[in-house]
Amino acid sequence: MTNSKILKNNYNANNIIVLPEIEAVRHNPSMYIGSTDLEGLHHLVYEAVYNSIDESIAGYCSKIEVILQDDGSCSVIDNGRGIPTEIHKKENRPACEVVLTKLHSGGKFGLETYSFTTGIHGVGISCVNALSKKFTLDTWRNGFHYRQSYSYGSCITDLENLGPEDKTGTQVTFLPDSTIFKNLSFSYHIISKRLKELAFLHPGILIKITDKRNNSIQNFKYNTGIIGFIKNLIKSQKVIHDKPLYIKHYSEKRKVEIELAMQWTTEYGENIFSYVNSLNTQYGGTHTYGLKIGLTKSVNTYAQEAKILTNKEQISTFDIFEGLTCVLSINMKNPRFEGQTKTRLTNHELKDYLAKTINTYFLNILRKNSKLATLIVSRALEATRTRISVRKINNIHRHFNFIDKNVSNIVYQKQFGIRSKNWHDSAEWITNSELLSHHVNLLKCDKTARLLDVCCGSGIVGGAFKGKVNKRIGLDITPEMIELAKERLDEVHKGSIYNIPFKNNSFDVVVTREVLHILSNPLKPVSEIYRVLKPGGQFIVGQILPYGAEDATWMYRIFKKKQPLIFNMFQEEDFRHLLLCGGFIDLEMTEYLLWESIDVWINTHETINIHRHEIKDLFYNAPRRIKDIHPFKILPSGEIQDLWRWCIFSAKKPLNI
Repeated sequence: MTNSKILKNNYNANNIIVLPEIEAVRHNPSMYIGSTDLEGLHHLVYEAVYNSIDESIAGYCSKIEVILQDDGSCSVIDNGRGIPTEIHKKENRPACEVVLTKLHSGGKFGLETYSFTTGIHGVGISCVNALSKKFTLDTWRNGFHYRQSYSYGSCITDLENLGPEDKTGTQVTFLPDSTIFKNLSFSYHIISKRLKELAFLHPGILIKITDKRNNSIQNFKYNTGIIGFIKNLIKSQKVIHDKPLYIKHYSEKRKVEIELAMQWTTEYGENIFSYVNSLNTQYGGTHTYGLKIGLTKSVNTYAQEAKILTNKEQISTFDIFEGLTCVLSINMKNPRFEGQTKTRLTNHELKDYLAKTINTYFLNILRKNSKLATLIVSRALEATRTRISVRKINNIHRHFNFIDKNVSNIVYQKQFGIRSKNWHDSAEWITNSELLSHHVNLLKCDKTARLLDVCCGSGIVGGAFKGKVNKRIGLDITPEMIELAKERLDEVHKGSIYNIPFKNNSFDVVVTREVLHILSNPLKPVSEIYRVLKPGGQFIVGQILPYGAEDATWMYRIFKKKQPLIFNMFQEEDFRHLLLCGGFIDLEMTEYLLWESIDVWINTHETINIHRHEIKDLFYNAPRRIKDIHPFKILPSGEIQDLWRWCIFSAKKPLNI
């Protein structure tokens, strides 16, 4: 008899296991808090904070404090009404004990206790309790101080009255279970960023974070609301219009409150920060779809009314949102989310209503201010027309061109000239000997070879071939880099990779590294490299590449925020295609994985402060599909380590040409 038949014959009612509620949470915590990594650990803090936020929304809480304790525990304290301590009639236990030990319990299911609430499922704080080795509740109500202790979701003491005290509020202190959250500790940086968001979303409330591990303290209190939030997000960016645009709408019939603040900048990416009942819906949802539909319709309607558009011309959503930073905050009854962590809204009826409302308000703003309307509409229309033109003209290069622009020598010289001051300290890869050896090991020429290090930077790559070739020549357009390269190469010339100042067939080897991705129409410099190589000559080039299509767009966003000059995020097949289109043959590739500190990498002059935060957010909030293929880690200190995939290619110019 096969094993499958044995299992089938033995399958009966005795095999059906019913886990108690708290045990179910402990058995599969990711189902309730998203994960058991740093993201899930911090979700415990947020669930406790959200209860305090709900008290604030209801008008009973003006102060919230989060304390990261020395022993690894976390305390969340508020001055709200305090969790009820009276005996629950049905359960015959104190109401606070019911809330902390029973899933789907709490005061947020009825309409009379809270108007808008973050906790729709009634499992948040009970999950925190279930996943904590120690959990202590202190509640102040009716002139008394009460306390009860728990462990792994079960109460270990009865509710105790500690005596009279003239205040109200709640404090929960929990120590996460180290068998579930292994080798993890709370990140002050991540938590404080979230608390800052909440302070902007709730003007007037004081939110404080204290880290007793290193004596760090921050207080967040803003009276500006999401308009101040927008200004904080864009900071030093160059804006298209002077003041953020603001829309606020409330529907008594639908019980929906809409707040939207927007600011267009000269940046290229879009940044949508969306919230529902204060929850950060980082993956968007029906409300962000409604936002995009509404703005797209209003911009196109105005453009048609003003006769800006030609026949059948439409401005795309992608181009309208280029350079836009916006904060969308929705408060509503009965929001529905995708999963307990509530990162995507799924109320489909909201999409059309939001689209209609935003279209009405924003179209009115455009009609009342023609100067503003012209700035926004013209910028978006120019982006649409440029993108369509580029697609038509450069369709042959669609596999490896994102944008068709010429890299300005002035911009390049300015950026890399300043960066030369801390060039060698800005990334591990620049001077990493193992990475350089992978370039050198691909060399197939003898010691009489003449080598060109094109876009040589400080001459690090060409310098690695010392003793392997007869002469090493560098080429760059940056005076500062040329001076650095002279320390490593035999001679260095000034010139552009788009027009290499050497005759045909001048070199046996050309090397470069991490350059082609910042160049528009990269086939042109590849053709120039091909031209100056002798027949049979070798091109050795290193490039950081994504692990697959899944992380290509995500990596492009990271690199674009770090390096404004970047135009391409090649995938491996794109890069191979580029070399083959350039006429090269006999492609070989070696791969080298190198850990980089993202914090060090982004701490250079070309990365403005807000982009540093945005880059970190891309790691903190990376989708599961990215995490599955792209290795990176967030250390307890908050530092981000990323494992970069270096691909080093060798290609040859044919002998018979």
